[in-house]
Amino acid sequence: MSQFDLTDDQKAIQEVARRFTAEAITPHAARWDAEHHYPKDVVQAAAALGFGSIYVSEAGGGIGLGRLEAALIMEAMAHGCPSTSAFISIHNMAAWMIDCFGGDAVKAKYLPSLVTMDQIASYCLTEPGSGSDAAALKTRAVRDGDHYVVSGSKAFISGAGVNDVYVTMVRTGVDGPKGISCLVIERDMKGVSFGAPERKMGWRSQPTAQVNFDEVRVPVENLVGAEGQGFSIAMAGLDGGRLNIGACSLGGGQRALDEAMAYTRQRQQFGKAIADFQATQFTLADMATELSAARALLYQAAVKVSEGAPDKTQFAAMAKRFATDTGMAVADRALQLHGGYGYLMDYPVERIFRDLRVHQILEGTNQIMRMITAREMMRHSN
Repeated sequence: MSQFDLTDDQKAIQEVARRFTAEAITPHAARWDAEHHYPKDVVQAAAALGFGSIYVSEAGGGIGLGRLEAALIMEAMAHGCPSTSAFISIHNMAAWMIDCFGGDAVKAKYLPSLVTMDQIASYCLTEPGSGSDAAALKTRAVRDGDHYVVSGSKAFISGAGVNDVYVTMVRTGVDGPKGISCLVIERDMKGVSFGAPERKMGWRSQPTAQVNFDEVRVPVENLVGAEGQGFSIAMAGLDGGRLNIGACSLGGGQRALDEAMAYTRQRQQFGKAIADFQATQFTLADMATELSAARALLYQAAVKVSEGAPDKTQFAAMAKRFATDTGMAVADRALQLHGGYGYLMDYPVERIFRDLRVHQILEGTNQIMRMITAREMMRHSN
């Protein structure tokens, strides 16, 4: 085995995820998309394999795997449905934040049900007025005895209205990153409400909406970490979240390439399969090359994040930018190779194309990824 090979354990994890995807996700993904159906039963079935707590520690009830193993799982599930894989990724990030930064009380309160996905978590950072500028968030939590009183709104929240708990970044102090804290807020707490479901281009197997907090009383024990630690928790979570969304792009991109290979072999034009034309072969070769390069970078970044390497944030940003741009470019060319049929919902490539587009925006836009990469490069060069 070379240093570039997966271990036997990693290959076994990947195979379990691939089998689960082939049986439980791929046959149904087109219907979920068409009907805007949230497959909660399938999401919870993934938890039975440990996929609801991939990098939650064993002490916290999770399976305690590394970020590379998580990427392998997300990539495999995204081959069937990027939207559903990404939804499970978000739950994992939220559960990990509680496990990694929470005190004993908040961990005991929420982790057992999050690990089994009897309760499912959303992550609330983005607001109507603060997207890329996350440190400008305005949702405020004011201490009142043994509670915080929370008021504000969060935007573009996956699972809003259906998920049970919301790991939420709130302002408890001064403006800027140092005044941000992290609270776990429950769906059924008085004053929590949700906007209408967003009408989205893709990611239709999961609901997305605004979350509103109107003087919601949240117990102080639901604080994750210390007051003022929220922004650093959010950024640590995003290092892993960016790897996962990049892995989802790799899985979706690989599915698009596989579909293009199959289609061009059977599609006849000018008396032969279009896969026999050199122009088609060159396009397929470029798609495969770019996916392989993006995969290598993402796997390297995943190891760095797991090991806490000094340049982990830079590599997570580079991998997210490159993998999501590559996945989208591959899906675009796969659709083109299908010709007019690629534009129809009868073929999977148009759904993959729609699902992958948002990956270049969320978990930090790819323009922000370039800013982070350059900033980290400058910092490490001093």
